[in-house]
Amino acid sequence: MSTSELYFEQIAVGQMANFAYLIGSRSAREALLVDPAWSVDALLDQAEADGMKVVGALVTHYHQDHVGGSIFGMNIEGVDRLLARQPMPLYVNEHEAEGTKRITGASESDLARKRGGDAIELGGIRVRFLHTPGHTPGSQCFLVEEPGQPGRLRSGDTLFLGSCGRVDLPGSDPEAMYHSLNGTLKRLPDDTLLYPGHHYSAEPFDTMGHEKRTNPFLRVASLDQFLMFMGA
Repeated sequence: MSTSELYFEQIAVGQMANFAYLIGSRSAREALLVDPAWSVDALLDQAEADGMKVVGALVTHYHQDHVGGSIFGMNIEGVDRLLARQPMPLYVNEHEAEGTKRITGASESDLARKRGGDAIELGGIRVRFLHTPGHTPGSQCFLVEEPGQPGRLRSGDTLFLGSCGRVDLPGSDPEAMYHSLNGTLKRLPDDTLLYPGHHYSAEPFDTMGHEKRTNPFLRVASLDQFLMFMGA
């Protein structure tokens, strides 16, 4: 039995090497589901088996492999299944709300619009919303904080282990990605644990300190160098 207040499960889902997450408070027995896609029933069932009630969904961005929808000939289970089984707020960045509704079919009443710097709390666990545009205009990361423990960054498709998210898609912005990576995220303490949205490397997580030393997208000296590196 864990003595930690933090309930944190990293779960591989789907056919595109995605990670979904369950994050919550053991004392409150409440959890948030991060990026509900591919295996919604299984994710909710796992939380229930662990004695946790899922009370909301955190959306990093509106791409179909993170919220469900049709892409590459696949129909991915997602937000529609989540809301049909258990209505709950979808926490989206304010700049991602319209895209999320368009892709998932969710209504405005399903959304809880957030800005960078906002936070929510479950028991003794705090989740801070970090607006990190670049991959999409409203991409956001979630910094999970438990007193006395290193923070855990759920980075979506903004920052991967050894790389970063694409910036050649509709709505992408290479300059915004540079500032998200080398401004917002690079300021986090070195002991912060990085948990990405995809399993694109040998390990499932890393420390921000190691990423700052080894990830080329966090080591560029200037915006011009970053844009050249990205081919933008």
